[in-house]
Amino acid sequence: MSREPGSPPFLRLFGRYLRDQGLPMTHQRSAVAEVVFESDEHLSVDDIESALRVRGERIGKATIYRTLDLLVRSRLVEEHDFGEGFKRYEHRLSGRSVDEHLICVECGTVQKFESAELYQIENRVRSELGFIPVRRRLEIYGLCKACQDAGVELTNEGLICPIEIVR
Repeated sequence: MSREPGSPPFLRLFGRYLRDQGLPMTHQRSAVAEVVFESDEHLSVDDIESALRVRGERIGKATIYRTLDLLVRSRLVEEHDFGEGFKRYEHRLSGRSVDEHLICVECGTVQKFESAELYQIENRVRSELGFIPVRRRLEIYGLCKACQDAGVELTNEGLICPIEIVR
């Protein structure tokens, strides 16, 4: 099923990508893409499946995974691995892709943030090295405020090398 003039622009871009690949825009692909494009969150496959069920859609995980693979290959969606044992997905269709994340090692929450300093570094790299940055990624792992407030503390175990280096 192809959605045309009345459909959201991101869905039309995905449909165009599929046509260029010789693939149809099925109802299932459209439904999965809509869930991803309508969210500002980092969605897991389970999140997407739940959102589809709320909409009355019964789409299996295999179809969701295949559609996400197509969305990632189309470069409309980005795949993230925050060390949780599964991937998360977010669309890349904002004015400027912000890819700075704070990841809580206790509860797994992911929070986006923007840094003016990183823009300054990009500008310096552009002017000093003649390199044109097109995107970047920064992930900072630690404890979120809620986990700190709940009394969670980081231990040094596993964070520091137990071998003393003698110079």
